[in-house]
Amino acid sequence: MKGCQITFFTVQDHRHKGRPVGEWLVHLAREMGLRGATLVGGGEGFGRHHRLHSAHFFELADQPIEIVMVISEEEDKRLLERLRTEGVRLFYVKTPVEFGVLGEDVP
Repeated sequence: MKGCQITFFTVQDHRHKGRPVGEWLVHLAREMGLRGATLVGGGEGFGRHHRLHSAHFFELADQPIEIVMVISEEEDKRLLERLRTEGVRLFYVKTPVEFGVLGEDVP
């Protein structure tokens, strides 16, 4: 199947509707019936303002976060439209991919 991998970049303390954006986005993907989403915490990084973000033992609020999804073209359109409607501000990277599943379903 053809689609895209979309990766959103944020930090742990970025919030939308009172929840961390990463957590909110994973739950939104599930609510929308998308194929899956993975939230990955980073150790250190910087963004467009060149401010260093890092995960420290005592303070994780500034930890860089990635949310990765592999979705169909139709799912991509629905997701981006929903994010626009929600008014959430997120940087993302989208790459065309081919994907599928091998083997049998495991219950």
